[in-house]
Amino acid sequence: MKDHLEVYGHAEAFEWMMHLVQEKQITEEDILEMHRLFYRKIDEENAGKYRKSKVFISGSHYPLPDPEKVPDLMKELVVNIFKNRNTGHAVITAAKAYLEFVFIHPFVDGSGRVARLVMNLILLQEGYNIALIPPVLRAEYISSLESAHSDDKEFLTLICKCVYETQKDYLRMINS
Repeated sequence: MKDHLEVYGHAEAFEWMMHLVQEKQITEEDILEMHRLFYRKIDEENAGKYRKSKVFISGSHYPLPDPEKVPDLMKELVVNIFKNRNTGHAVITAAKAYLEFVFIHPFVDGSGRVARLVMNLILLQEGYNIALIPPVLRAEYISSLESAHSDDKEFLTLICKCVYETQKDYLRMINS
């Protein structure tokens, strides 16, 4: 993989990200590159690489998949994103991708951040603005993630509300 920031510079990295928006697809390599770009200065050894050890989410009652299952689960995630794009609403596709990503938790650190990047990339690819999950909704967000192990309705509703409220915020800023 190319280090778009070091080899090509910031402008080229931006162009690569904009290319991803226009592609209307997300590959496993794209996900690994996103993680590598964000974590190379934090944890160079693990940046852009799937975890090789068991991890836990503090406060969660649900175990994460064993590390040897992560590569196959990530391949399945990419296929599911493609399938959901062809059968569902863009916001639901983005929210389901986020949820599936977090349940896989493919990286030692940064899985949640990259999950939000993937969700927002899907939204951008489908013509939406990025969605923000405000800190005031953190407790509701955590609760809905936990309950999504058995029923994802609460989580999907929360993401839909966040997309809607973020869109309204952008419109308010434009009109002020």
